[in-house]
Amino acid sequence: MNQEKLMQVAGQFVPEIGIDHIAPLGEGFINDTFVIYPKNKNGNKYLLQRKNSKIFVNIPGMMENIDKVTRHIKKKVIQKGGNPGREAMTIMTTHDGSFYFLDEHNEYWTVCLFIDDHLVYEKVDSPQIAFSGGKGIGRFQSLLIDFKEDLVDTLPGFHNMRFRFEQWDTALQKDLAGRKESMKKEIQWIEDHREEMLDFWKLVENGTIPKRVTHNDTKISNILFDKDGDVLCMIDLDTVLQSPVLNDFGDAIRSYANIGCEDEKDLNKVAFDMERYKAFTEGYLSETKNILTAPEIEYLAFSACFITFEQVLRFLMDYLNGDTYYRIKYPEHNLVRTHAQYKLLQEMEKHYDQMKLVTAQLCAK
Repeated sequence: MNQEKLMQVAGQFVPEIGIDHIAPLGEGFINDTFVIYPKNKNGNKYLLQRKNSKIFVNIPGMMENIDKVTRHIKKKVIQKGGNPGREAMTIMTTHDGSFYFLDEHNEYWTVCLFIDDHLVYEKVDSPQIAFSGGKGIGRFQSLLIDFKEDLVDTLPGFHNMRFRFEQWDTALQKDLAGRKESMKKEIQWIEDHREEMLDFWKLVENGTIPKRVTHNDTKISNILFDKDGDVLCMIDLDTVLQSPVLNDFGDAIRSYANIGCEDEKDLNKVAFDMERYKAFTEGYLSETKNILTAPEIEYLAFSACFITFEQVLRFLMDYLNGDTYYRIKYPEHNLVRTHAQYKLLQEMEKHYDQMKLVTAQLCAK
């Protein structure tokens, strides 16, 4: 994208006369991200994003959610004597007060303040980083534990196991790609877990496990740290919504404690690291132990199995549907993902009693 176009868009949020240049940042798997550099070397940098409206169908609602959540976090940070400009995202408005700019191609653009002097981990490869990730996610949830406003549901059915099984049953019935007959073993994996997963989801439906504000994309690179390795804030709040906090915990464990890759072909390389589980849980509970309910704590370990199973189901369902949702690099990619995630689920089930014991011991400290 040329500088003239980027400058024109950025100028909707910040004075164009003060902009030196705009450069791309990252690979942009979902959104396209750019850094706005100021002419004044001591001036603020900003992040400019073109939101993916195919993934996010309600970007105005999404930005409304981010505004509500970040304003709440800033208030809490100020109350604690912190720095709201570094410990929370700051979203910018256009000159007419909107949180987004809609261009002539119906593309949505947003801007937020760039937080200088931060540290980002790209992967979790040690218990120390797992602990930091747990602390970051726990801190985000603890700052929002008393959030009372409603959020727009921008991801209907997300992590809703009853909804996922309805999709699954439809996929089996239609067999759009003609692959059902060759997938009997994998289909049985799903059916063997149906009752257990739906029994857990009933606890969410009846309110035993409450819904709170969750991030829903807990990869380690979405947590900013200062140069000393202390938590600053969570970023990339596009997926924020109200759901069980267990979703964030479980999804983080799914990725942080997995020795292998999500799409690992060699299943011997897929293993569950208990040290990383313990470290993450310790970091997480250091921020949340006193605010979670007994049922939430009881099901922390199970949430890792729940989220991992959901990914097994979704990868296999997409394979049966003809690979229409997840981006694939080769024809069997979704099937490889299915097998890798199911191996991880089996590893979690082997360690499940130990996971519960470790969680109980950390809670008792």
